[in-house]
This record gives sequence, C-alpha cells and structure tokens, in this order.
Amino acid sequence: QVQLVESGGGLVQAGDSLSLSCVASGRTFSGYRMAWFRQAPGNEREFVARINWNLPSTYYADSVKGRFSISNDKAKNTVYLQMNSLKPEDTAVYYCASGPIIGGSERSPEVYTYWGQGTQVTVSS
Repeated sequence: QVQLVESGGGLVQAGDSLSLSCVASGRTFSGYRMAWFRQAPGNEREFVARINWNLPSTYYADSVKGRFSISNDKAKNTVYLQMNSLKPEDTAVYYCASGPIIGGSERSPEVYTYWGQGTQVTVSS
C-alpha cells in the first residue's frame, strides 16, 4: 500500500521560512515524479513544484520560483519543500503527490496517482 505522509506545516509570519517533508513508502518510486500542490479555501488545487525521483530535474510554478526549493533524499524515501520568504498568499493546505513519468501536464493533479493527507501552512501578515 503506497503512503505519502506530509509533515512540517505550521503558522509563521510573512518573510519566515518553513520546510515540509513527505515520506513515501509502499513501492519503488524509480520512474516517478514527485510534486507538491497546495489548495486554499475556495480555490482549486494548485501546482507548486515537481522533482523526478531519479534525476536532478525540477520545475516550479511562477508564483514560488526563487523562493521555494524541492529536493529528495532517496535513501530516506523523502521529498522536501523548502519555503523561504513566505507570503500570506502562500497560505494553503500543502499536498505531496506522486505519479509515473508519462504524458500529460505535470502541473495537472490528474497525472498523479498517489496523494498525501496534506499539511496546513498559514502565513500571517
């Protein structure tokens, strides 16, 4: 059974940093891409960042480029999202997702097979 378990969310002030973790288990993720999405109340789920499990290939939404950094530690089966210079508009539930590297837009939730339960990030002004 595949599980993605996020942690690290919390309440911070604008300008602060926060690091999220996603521990993946239940299968080998070779050939998979790992991503972070976020969803604020009343909004659709929004792509944040993606990393390919075996390759140093990353991709970011324009809204977080230069502030957020995605990485993974294959030995620990963990994906990280380092978030710097946080803004109130970054407030959302952050989800870890995983899916095979196949066709389709990596920005679309539909290409991801597995999802975590989410962790809340709240940024106060």
